[in-house]
Formats: sequence, C-alpha cells, structure tokens
Amino acid sequence: MLKLYARSVQLLSPAKDLSLLSMRLLLAYVFLYPALQKWENMEGTIWWFESLGIPFPELNAYLSATIEILGVVLLVLGLLSRFISIPLIVTMLVAIKTVHIDHGWFTIGQSALNEEVAKRLNKGREILQEYGNYDWLTEEGSFVILQNGLENPLTYISMLLVVIAFGSGRLSLDYFLFERKIKM
Repeated sequence: MLKLYARSVQLLSPAKDLSLLSMRLLLAYVFLYPALQKWENMEGTIWWFESLGIPFPELNAYLSATIEILGVVLLVLGLLSRFISIPLIVTMLVAIKTVHIDHGWFTIGQSALNEEVAKRLNKGREILQEYGNYDWLTEEGSFVILQNGLENPLTYISMLLVVIAFGSGRLSLDYFLFERKIKM
C-alpha cells in the first residue's frame, strides 16, 4: 500500500506546476476587474475609499489599483509572484476590515440556509415578475442578494499564501530566471 501511494505521488507530482499556474491565472483574473474598475473611475474610487474611512484615500486608491494591476501582470507571467502576493494579501485584509467583516461568510446570500434571505429573494422575484421584465433581467444570471461576506477575500488570501509557500512553479518566469539556477 505504501509503495502504491509513493508511486501515485510520483506520477502526480508534475501536476503541481499546472496547479500553481492555474491558481496564478485564476488569482490574476479575480484581481483584474477590480483593478480596471478602480483605474477607470479613480475619482469614484477615491470617494469610496474616503466613505469607508480609509486614511489618505487618494494615495490608497492609487496604491491599491497599482498593486492589483501589477499583481495581475506578475501573476500571469509568474514573475516575482511570491513578492507581489504579500501586498495583494494586504489589500485583501483592508477589504475585509472595511467592507466584508460585518457581512458573514457568504458572498451571495444563501436562501437555503437563511430564512430572511429566502423571503427577500422571493419578494424581489415577485416584484420583478409583476413590474419588470423578469426574463430579460435574469437571462444572464439569477436574481441574487449580494451578502458581500468573507468567502471570496479569505479564499484569495489562502490562494496567495499557497503562491508564497510554493512559488510560481516551473511554468513561470520565476523558475526560468531564478529557481532553476539555485538549489531549492
């Protein structure tokens, strides 16, 4: 049994690099839209940061947008991924403190677990079906209640911690420029 397990580990070992690549690309994807949104409306981002009580809102708006867009580029390339993951984690911690901490776990309200969410979703659907164009409104996705909880930011932090711990893998510029030249 131990030999079978050891052989399985050996056979699956190359999947580590593909897993790290897919994790980096997924992280880049989830940071891309918020980064672009901040840059496209920096005035609104500064106002929003100020309304959240973030100190030096202008500086922090530019800083977070820059970290996020730089993170997207570096994660896709697998270049300095361990280093950019640290400020990306900091941006997630700030987001948790200012936006997510008081909203429970889930990003989308779970009607099966929360009677109040179910009640509001049903009422919203009734209103939309009676007074709105419900089919048009829902043809691109379901009507939901955004709970904006800790689920996504903590998931991203966990993924970034994996990148810090294991690096970018062999399918990265980090590997070709640095890691293959040194004994890890």
